[in-house]
Amino acid sequence: MTTETDDETGVGSNEAVVLFDGVCNLCNGLVAFLIPRNSDGRLRFAALQSDAGQDLLTRHGLPTEGFDSFMLVEGDRLYTKSDAAIRVAELLGCPYRAVRISRLIPSRVRDSLYDVVANNRTDWFERKDQCMIPNEDVSDRLL
Repeated sequence: MTTETDDETGVGSNEAVVLFDGVCNLCNGLVAFLIPRNSDGRLRFAALQSDAGQDLLTRHGLPTEGFDSFMLVEGDRLYTKSDAAIRVAELLGCPYRAVRISRLIPSRVRDSLYDVVANNRTDWFERKDQCMIPNEDVSDRLL
């Protein structure tokens, strides 16, 4: 599939980029879960600490330090917290798409639960000393 790409990040206009904390074990585990379920390769991944991640944060007017959320950039749209998680599940297709029923729960409630995990993730799952190093199978999906 050919896509028009942005010169700075290499992100195609019809691609979705999951931004994650590259030194968070929970976040890295999530990416490891998503990669094999992303068979069409539509999802790409960028650590928030990477040049591509920093560029995408800057473009969307977000702070480039103090990461407490993973995000999804899809075209010009930015999803954060529970909205990002739900949208990623939708992009994965069945059976993960069923998660969208959780949109019936007010986002304030969903995001409060998300924040509990985000605020405790380093205590519960610790941190890595460095961002993950991709193997050859997935290196084309990491920015």
